[in-house]
Amino acid sequence: MSTPPTARLLRHARSLAQRVVAVLRRKVLFRYRLVLITLVMLAVGVGVGAVWGPTGWFPPSAVILTVLAGGLLLKRKSLAFLLVVVAAVLLFTAFALDFGQVGPGLLVTIGVTAVLAYLLAGVRERLGVQGLSGEKMLLELRDRLVAQGRLPAMPPGWGSTAILQQAGGSSFGGDFVVSMRKGDRLDVAVVDVSGKGVDAGTRALLLSGAFGSLVGAVPPGQFLSHCNDYLMRTAMGEGFVTSVHVSIDLGTGDYSIASAGHPPAAQFDSSTGGWTTTDAKGVVLGVIPEMSYTPVHGRLRPGDAIMLYTDGLIETPGEDLDAGVDRLLGAAQSLVADGFGPGAKGIVDTLSKDKNDDCALVVIWRS
Repeated sequence: MSTPPTARLLRHARSLAQRVVAVLRRKVLFRYRLVLITLVMLAVGVGVGAVWGPTGWFPPSAVILTVLAGGLLLKRKSLAFLLVVVAAVLLFTAFALDFGQVGPGLLVTIGVTAVLAYLLAGVRERLGVQGLSGEKMLLELRDRLVAQGRLPAMPPGWGSTAILQQAGGSSFGGDFVVSMRKGDRLDVAVVDVSGKGVDAGTRALLLSGAFGSLVGAVPPGQFLSHCNDYLMRTAMGEGFVTSVHVSIDLGTGDYSIASAGHPPAAQFDSSTGGWTTTDAKGVVLGVIPEMSYTPVHGRLRPGDAIMLYTDGLIETPGEDLDAGVDRLLGAAQSLVADGFGPGAKGIVDTLSKDKNDDCALVVIWRS
């Protein structure tokens, strides 16, 4: 019994449709086929509405929204397909409306938007994230860096504060703080990655996790040596890092400080009412292998304090660093009157004013 011609035609049409869908799914649509179909339908709908819809409700320029959404949500191959559809919609609209609403200005605007969207899609495709997932990931990393910079709770008779301010108001920068408290032992390290702002922020995000796992986990006198070894293994040629590390016995007030190319820590002596710098010195991290860092020792008595900071608070182009340190110590006198905790933010705001640099300040005091 022969098959009717209509049935054969339907069978061939269904087979052709399945092959077309398979090709699109494999070469164009990928996992984002539903998003692509939706954006294509919206672009076509704008074109149809502009020609036959109510006047003023469907401007041809509305297709720019589909281009922007495609840059956020689609991969480059899928976006290229969408851009072809958008171009066809604009061409159809231009001929149907006698080029009345599709002028050179609109075409240039959509063309520039399409190029930017394609570049954006390429960046997201290389990262392996689409939509706003990349921004969410960066926000989570930023929040972890901020959380790691918070100093641990102090026992009665002790106080601490940490202020971080990044260049240009960025959420990421090259200065960070890591700390750990185990019983009566407090370890705090202030780290300054070469560079500033977002450029140094990516390295700071990586190093904060590594240094945070080392602080408190190795003997105090070996912390900077282990950090240097880590940098020599993993960050050759990516720039240097400076750091200062203090380890305090919260029971006795005895402390040790080691420095790796970092500005000198300062101690407030309540008996004299003045600040003095410590003598801890050492080579910057990530330059010379197998370096050792000799700590200096001291004691915090009731009323004393110790201050760690980065060069963003003391460095001024064309000026000697010693002058910047003297200026910081002079400003730190206000901490005695205002209180070590409340006054720290004022010092950072004052000394970092008109400077485009990352800044960090940590003050630990014994009341």
